[in-house]
Amino acid sequence: MVAGLVPGVTTAQVHAAAVAPPSCSYLVRSMAAQPGTAVLLASYPSERRGPLSKAAFTYDNAVAAIALVGCGQLAQARRIGAALLLALDHDRYWHDGRLRNGYVAGAIGAAPLALVGWWDEKSKRWLEDGYQAGSDSGNMAWAILALLTLYSNGGDQHFLDGALRLAHWVEGTLDARGAGGFVGGYFGNEPAPQRQRWKSTEHNVDLAAAFGRLGNITGDAHWQQRAMVATNFVDAMWNAGCGCFAVGTGEDGETANPLLALDAQVWPLLALPGMVQKHAAVLPTIDSRLRFDGGYTYSAGGGGLWIEGTAQVAVLLELMQRQSQARALRAVINAQRTPGGGYYASGTPTTTTGFMLATDPASPRVYFHLEHLGAAGWAALAEQGYNPFTVGRSLPP
Repeated sequence: MVAGLVPGVTTAQVHAAAVAPPSCSYLVRSMAAQPGTAVLLASYPSERRGPLSKAAFTYDNAVAAIALVGCGQLAQARRIGAALLLALDHDRYWHDGRLRNGYVAGAIGAAPLALVGWWDEKSKRWLEDGYQAGSDSGNMAWAILALLTLYSNGGDQHFLDGALRLAHWVEGTLDARGAGGFVGGYFGNEPAPQRQRWKSTEHNVDLAAAFGRLGNITGDAHWQQRAMVATNFVDAMWNAGCGCFAVGTGEDGETANPLLALDAQVWPLLALPGMVQKHAAVLPTIDSRLRFDGGYTYSAGGGGLWIEGTAQVAVLLELMQRQSQARALRAVINAQRTPGGGYYASGTPTTTTGFMLATDPASPRVYFHLEHLGAAGWAALAEQGYNPFTVGRSLPP
């Protein structure tokens, strides 16, 4: 085995990483293929049927926008930012500062944004995905991070104003139960979507980073206080015996859900000051419990190679100056490219998350072996060594 390789990675994979077309080029080509000024990219561009067909998830597009900035493609990133601002102003029902979790992909104009739907022959009615129609607090935080990244790279006040509108809405998910923090958001269609009373470690990491950056940019201590609330929740989810963070809480807002999920381990270290030093134990934990085919799986609740998550670890290792390990993970990632240069969500037929679908609680939530924008965005971040939480090539101070 070549010195410095992560176990399970071959020399051929390292060579493939060196010669593969860069993921930045894939994102730029995807944007260039879209007409119009404001654009949301399809999260699963190869999917032709069902709820994922033509769906542009807000999170995936926020990651792509930040990755494009990291790739030096500010003009293309601004097209996604413009679409997010239009979505804020042109929802078919809401006018309170929230975004949906997903929209129909493509050029965005001044008309109310459409949501993905399909005709159900059995019930003879038009159906929409309740998750896409809703608003997760973590997804709103990622939209804030994308808009603030664009503001910090050009100074356009519209992006800062949009981020503030989102922040004022999402702080309405504040919760006093247990360790505090913010709940999951809202699920379902207007006029009365269901408030999600569980709390997510990953969502609170996102919010801590978004509120913290807003505080730094505006000088408003209110946002720093909100960031501290979210950070305190994340701290409370630490399990010293496991050397890991719990994934969040149950519906009671207090009882920790002990599922070991990869992003809940990696994102605190990427996003929150001092976490690398305080909770470095997560690295041996994920190596011993979440490794899969030279990369990583989503959680201890199932198997399968998760490309996006493997790229998240690669970003962290790159910023921790563990370049040989990061390079080996990029080799694994680049072995999972689609014929068109994109990236699969799962390197195996499915990657099980350990969660059930909110739209169908009897069915597990999985990632499929489909071309995925989120995977491409994180692959580009890994390629560039760019931290989406700090807008730069560094860990938080």
